[in-house]
Amino acid sequence: MAMVFITGSTDGLGRAAAQSLLDRGHRVVLHARSVDRAAALEDLASRAEGVAIGDLQSGAETKGVADQVNAIGRMDAVIHNAGVYAQRSRGSTPEGHATTFAINTLAPYMLTALIERPARLIYLSSGLHRGGERSLNDLDWAKRPWDSATAYAESKLQIVALAFALARRWPQVLSNAVDPGWARTRMGGSGAPVDIATGQKTQTWLAVSDDPAALVSGRYWHHMQQQEPARETMDPAFQDALVDRLRELTGVALPRS
Repeated sequence: MAMVFITGSTDGLGRAAAQSLLDRGHRVVLHARSVDRAAALEDLASRAEGVAIGDLQSGAETKGVADQVNAIGRMDAVIHNAGVYAQRSRGSTPEGHATTFAINTLAPYMLTALIERPARLIYLSSGLHRGGERSLNDLDWAKRPWDSATAYAESKLQIVALAFALARRWPQVLSNAVDPGWARTRMGGSGAPVDIATGQKTQTWLAVSDDPAALVSGRYWHHMQQQEPARETMDPAFQDALVDRLRELTGVALPRS
């Protein structure tokens, strides 16, 4: 049975993924933003290997999450599920970053660099990534007027590019991106067309399945099917430039091999 760490697992798709994996006998490490949020995991926590606690908008707390996961042991897979959507303003994290960018892009990058390397990496993106502006000049929204929809789309484009960059850099790791669809979660709302069981299915399959179809890397998935992502995410030059900028902004280097 696999050991899987899932960020943002107190509710929504992260919690559904954790429940699914635990019910199938896998070992799961959960994540909560705070001690108070961890209380929502009471029914799952007793079955889990542990709960890492830390607010992913904070670089310091993100590093703490990585330390907690490493103390538990090496993961077989990490599902980077945590994310935010409609933020009314840019916000400012403890390090001065835009909140959407910090949680959706910087945190998964830092966790990837700092957690002992697993065999599989899964990054949750969105079909909206195709609407990202694809600019590396103002990743952190320091100069542009705030646009929450564009910020979200850009962050989800960046996470696909990061998944593909890792597929190139770490050929021994299976690194993929998943669009779970517009699911009926707290973020997606009750009117969303995708039920939560369907929304979590692809990422849990990629995390633990020995199905030959799941043993691939550098792919973009939607409801168990491979799809073509935005063209720029597949450009090695764009991927490398993004990784360089993330290293500069976080002070955390991504190992090359």
